[in-house]
Amino acid sequence: MNFPQALSLAALIAAGLILWTLRQWLLLLFAAVVVGLALCSLVDALQRRYPMRRPLALLVCLSGLGLVLTALAAVLVPPFIDEFALLLQKLPQAARTLLQLALSGLDQVSDSLYGVDATTDLEQLGLQSQSILPDGSTLASGVGSGLIGLLGLAGNLGSAGLSLLFVVAAALMVAVQPQAYRQVGILLVPSFYRRRANQILTLCGDALNSWMVGVGISSLAVFLLCWITLSLLGVKLVLANALLAGVLNVIPNVGPTMSTVFPMAVALLDAPWKAAAVLGAYVVIQNLESYVITPSVMHHQVKLLPGLTLAAQVLFTVIFGPLGLLLALPLAVVLQVLIREVLITDVLNRWTTLRLRT
Repeated sequence: MNFPQALSLAALIAAGLILWTLRQWLLLLFAAVVVGLALCSLVDALQRRYPMRRPLALLVCLSGLGLVLTALAAVLVPPFIDEFALLLQKLPQAARTLLQLALSGLDQVSDSLYGVDATTDLEQLGLQSQSILPDGSTLASGVGSGLIGLLGLAGNLGSAGLSLLFVVAAALMVAVQPQAYRQVGILLVPSFYRRRANQILTLCGDALNSWMVGVGISSLAVFLLCWITLSLLGVKLVLANALLAGVLNVIPNVGPTMSTVFPMAVALLDAPWKAAAVLGAYVVIQNLESYVITPSVMHHQVKLLPGLTLAAQVLFTVIFGPLGLLLALPLAVVLQVLIREVLITDVLNRWTTLRLRT
């Protein structure tokens, strides 16, 4: 290896290390591009129907989105606050009910196995309430740990707010002048490949648009299934809980789990069996969504294989953390297009053709 080659290799390694160091900000930039592309789709649709200047169309779209989010907040937040306050009041009673059910079940199992009554009295089980007063050093240590935890939480919230502000600002910039930023991206590749890069960017944009349509269809299906299930079970706040399940369905794996907690808690206020029924129904719905609805919709919309979807979620979560899990599917969609068009079509297929000719 001569000196120029060694220098090129060193520069390539240094560039890779720099990109790895900045991977979180690059992922935030990708998130901004995805949000900006969604805004561009809305703006383009509005301009095709009502000819107007792009900034005005973007302002109209943002106003419409603001109204929709405000309406959703008005539907979701007030009943959740009321029910959550009621839940906090009845939580000790619900806990005692669950404990009594559990002890009753143990009593029945003991009767069937040993023929003797299980001891269900809380005093005999040694569950009497005790008052434990910490000493001064323990109390001071607990206060210090609590302050450190609060400072860490404040720092995390500040970092999350800064990241969100960056994503929103970059998305708005992309939505205002999408062609200008597209040309900047094309100019970063060699001149002989710029026309092909323009085609590949178009394919990536179409794939992301198809992915967003697929996510909308999947979330709508989850909303309808949860609405029907909760209505049949007679659980309160049917519309709010169903909307929450549909919105959180956008977050893979974590979102469906979060959407199960509140309807179970609300159902527990009525009857314990309803909470168990809600849990079983949501498990069935989420498995149906994960293994039937989403793979079918994604395969139809973007030709994304179910195994690739699961592998992408695991891989990007390990590399990028929680944000990687949130953006796993759009990243997989873009990488699928890049691998198909660049690696397979432009490199491997041409390499095979050249070898056959020689």
